[in-house]
Amino acid sequence: MDPFSLRDLESRIQARAQASAQASYTRALIDKGVAHCAKKLGEEAVEVAIAAVAEDRERVIGEAGDLLYHLLVVLHARGIALAEVEAALAERTRQSGLDEKAARKGG
Repeated sequence: MDPFSLRDLESRIQARAQASAQASYTRALIDKGVAHCAKKLGEEAVEVAIAAVAEDRERVIGEAGDLLYHLLVVLHARGIALAEVEAALAERTRQSGLDEKAARKGG
């Protein structure tokens, strides 16, 4: 089986966003708006954090998958491609994480 990547997931989200809300959970989420999608993303983030502390490895992996899915739905709803996020991450690698974080705080 070929490895499944975040780009594959992004492509699936793009395809499912074109389906009807009756046939696609992704379309139903997007139809409810960015705020709803962001709320679902936040819920999934909390579930990952809780699982990381209190659940087994498989539960953390499953919740992390849900989180990544909902993140990519939010990006799609905002018209942001995964490649744009990757480019921002690549730019950040030009300096240390501590320097980058300090620069975002204004010093």
